Amino acid sequence: MGPQIKITGKQEAAMIIQAWWRGTLVRRTLLHAAIRACIIQRWWKQMLVKLLERKRKLALDFYVHQEWAVVKLQSWVRMWRIRLRYCRLLHAVRIIQMYWRWHNCRTRGFIQGHYIFKESQLNLQLEISLGTQACRVQQCIPLPIKE
Repeated sequence: MGPQIKITGKQEAAMIIQAWWRGTLVRRTLLHAAIRACIIQRWWKQMLVKLLERKRKLALDFYVHQEWAVVKLQSWVRMWRIRLRYCRLLHAVRIIQMYWRWHNCRTRGFIQGHYIFKESQLNLQLEISLGTQACRVQQCIPLPIKE
């Protein structure tokens, strides 16, 4: 062991003050380190929240896009089915109209004919059918044409 050093009251008081000051510096350094670590942790948590929010928004946008595509596809299928049904009904209506007109012509009668212009005359030939009766008309009509 080394030689013993005698410590006086002033030296002891100086050592106590120095120990207190070193402790204060260490505690201050630790406090600053803790505050900086807290600041970094808060910033990192904010970044994670922003990243999570961005992921949620992308997922929501993707979901909305898929839903829009499904709705659009469903509307096209409904439109196609309704158009197909409309075309079938239109075809049925045309068939019914055709038979109804044919029936009307057979029961009420109809007029057929043709005409020819020759020089200053109109040659007209008509066939009028009323049920079972038929009447033919041929006529030459002179046209007043100035020469």
